[in-house]
Amino acid sequence: MVYISVDFKKTKGVIKDVNGTNNGPAGSSVRKNSVFDLYKDLEIPYARLHDSSFYPDCGGEDSVDVHRIFKNFDADENDPTSYLFGPTDGYIASIVASGTKPFYRLGASIEHYRKVGTYPPKDFAKWARICEHIIRHYTEGWADGFNYDIEYWEIWNEPECKNADGSNPCWQGTEEEFVDFYEVVAKHLKACFPNLKIGGPGFAGNWPQPIYYKFLEAVRDRNIPLDFYTFHLYLKHPAKINVEVKRLLERFEEVGVEPVEIMVDEWNYVRGWAGDVYKYSMQSINSLKGSALVAGAFICGQAGPVSKLMYYDAHPCAWCGLYDQFLTQQKTYYVFKMFNQFKKLGNYVVSDQYKQDNIYYCCASKDDVNGIFITNYSEHDNAPARNVSIDLTSLKGKWGANVKFYQVDEEHNGELVYEEQYEEWEDKIEFTMPLFATYYIEITPNE
Repeated sequence: MVYISVDFKKTKGVIKDVNGTNNGPAGSSVRKNSVFDLYKDLEIPYARLHDSSFYPDCGGEDSVDVHRIFKNFDADENDPTSYLFGPTDGYIASIVASGTKPFYRLGASIEHYRKVGTYPPKDFAKWARICEHIIRHYTEGWADGFNYDIEYWEIWNEPECKNADGSNPCWQGTEEEFVDFYEVVAKHLKACFPNLKIGGPGFAGNWPQPIYYKFLEAVRDRNIPLDFYTFHLYLKHPAKINVEVKRLLERFEEVGVEPVEIMVDEWNYVRGWAGDVYKYSMQSINSLKGSALVAGAFICGQAGPVSKLMYYDAHPCAWCGLYDQFLTQQKTYYVFKMFNQFKKLGNYVVSDQYKQDNIYYCCASKDDVNGIFITNYSEHDNAPARNVSIDLTSLKGKWGANVKFYQVDEEHNGELVYEEQYEEWEDKIEFTMPLFATYYIEITPNE
């Protein structure tokens, strides 16, 4: 039995934006199939624009990436006709219309084969000015643009990423060149837009690679702007999010850099990157197991020091556990939707623990409504079901209780499955959670 004791009166802060995604709603004007309504219903807080060019219905090959918008680097960066904004305009408009905020990655999509946009720009300062005009187009109306509330601008993606053969699909220069490049761009953009958040660099992982020290030491020694720090984490244990973010904060202290907002803005389930274990990983992403991993990550992210999480990916692709290429919702979709229901309670209930055995849990409250978001996740596919007992004495009063169970499991997709009314107060509720099941339990007064 897993015993959970929570004081629902002990609140601190709000439920964080751990349910962001990479990319937003895509829709085909040709075949009239769209995930717009599905995506909008999830009320995603942020959509990171990365690898957007890979999916035709998200602006396609001419969207988002700096070299795709500004195709001729020798052109005049002050001339609006040097820019191809149309495809990205449409994509961002769709994201904004869904109620989601874009989180704009300045740079290039990953290039595993032909390299075009991942070479170091031949003029760092000009590349920075091109980015300046892209930002002005989307936030200040430049070049028949827009006045969107796009707060976060991330410089580059995975500069230290390495394939098994040693090649780098994201940066064709040296580590030292990247740090110099980041410095030029960040200083220029922060000078132009002091009220926007400029950061990055979307590292592929966390310590101990030397470039991480080089980057932070340069931030310290050269006074380089860093409003937020981003890195990526493909994992098989949700609690690793907190382990890695705490580790990162220790490195900030060690190097002597003031802590900033930390985000894991790419993450998903991965057991391994090659062969059968990679195939297993892709299958798991689209399974009930993948949905429980997502629930566990939401819970760990809320309990730990990370600021935001952004799931990779919301495109209908192998990396998307939300819906498949036929736009059929998967189990992860319903976990996102159920978490959003829980998130609306707003007030985070602090707990001494957020994980016991394979049970991950997070609590929230709003007025007389109290919620528990809980999942049974294990990396082992033959792990047992768990018996759970939740102590409710902190809610004890003169009234009884109405307890509702919303469930994502093999048979259910987030709907209300079980409801019970107690005329007199019960000190606890007990139930059994199958492996990879996720529940939202709502407790209200029985009036």
